This record gives sequence, structure tokens and C-alpha cells, in this order.
Amino acid sequence: MRRFSTITFFLALWLIPASITAQEPGSEQRTREILASFNKSKHAVKEKHGVRIEKYKEIRSEPVLRQDARAYSGTYEVLDLGYRLTIQVASDGSVEANGYEPAIKSSQQGRRFTLKGAKIQGALLTATKVYEDGAAEKFEGLFIKRTDLNSPTNVGVSALGLGVVGQQVDIGGQTLDRLFYQMK
Repeated sequence: MRRFSTITFFLALWLIPASITAQEPGSEQRTREILASFNKSKHAVKEKHGVRIEKYKEIRSEPVLRQDARAYSGTYEVLDLGYRLTIQVASDGSVEANGYEPAIKSSQQGRRFTLKGAKIQGALLTATKVYEDGAAEKFEGLFIKRTDLNSPTNVGVSALGLGVVGQQVDIGGQTLDRLFYQMK
């Protein structure tokens, strides 16, 4: 039994990509927390007058780990809301990024920002978001593959992108605490 456990342990270490093991312990925990916030599952069944109505919705997210961080470079957008982020990762792993947030209220203007001190650990992107007026806030996002399923047997529709948490955005009276920036 001990031999089997040892073999299983070494096999698991061999199969785990280096990018996962290179993460700091805190970033692994944060990766799991952010990932959990982007997973969702609902299944409801109603019967009325002999008619059965079934609703099903599941969103599955998994981290996207790249051996070469330059593969994260690109333009990301929150569809239909106007949020945009452009990320450029150099061969040495340094990250430059800038973006745009649309005006939430008609009396406001959209704001441009730059990500300062940005770094990627595994699939986790952390930085400080600095706006043109000098205001700054923490920025955290996870590169994920998000799959939307409308039935248990459906293969779903997948999209790659950056799941960003920690921002409170009020859109049409609804407050969102996470945004999915889809890669273009």
C-alpha cells in the first residue's frame, strides 16, 4: 500500500504543470477563491396542470495555465458593457496593461486606466489599477476558460478570458462584483 501511495504521489507531481507548482501558496488559495466565484449551477423543475417545465443553467470555469505567459497577451472586453483591457506580456514575464471603463451614469465620463506593478502567477493576474486622475485601487483577475451549459447533456459554449473580482459596478440598478473580460 505504501509503495502504491508513493508511486501515485510522484506520478501526480510529474503530471502537474510547472506553472501551477510555481505559484506562491497565497496565490493558489486566491486562484481557488476567484475560480469558485465564477462557477454557477441552477436546476429547477415546475409542474403545473400536468405540464413539466425544466430550467437548467450551469457555468463551469477552469484556470487557463500557459507555459509561456506571453500567450495571455491580447485585448479583452466585457461584452455589451464597453469595458476593455489590453494586456502585453514580454518575454521576461513583465506585464503592461491599460484599459477603459465606460461611464456608469449619464452625468459621468468613461475612465482610462493603467495596471501598475502587474504580475502573473500561474493564471492569477494582480496589479494596482491607476486612473488618469491619479486614483488607484487593487486589481485581481484570473485567466479562465468559461463554459455555459443550458442542459445537463449540452456540451456548452466556451470562451477564454479574464475573470476580474473586487470591483463594485452598478448597471441598471443591479450591482455586479465580478466581470468576465472575454478575449477577442
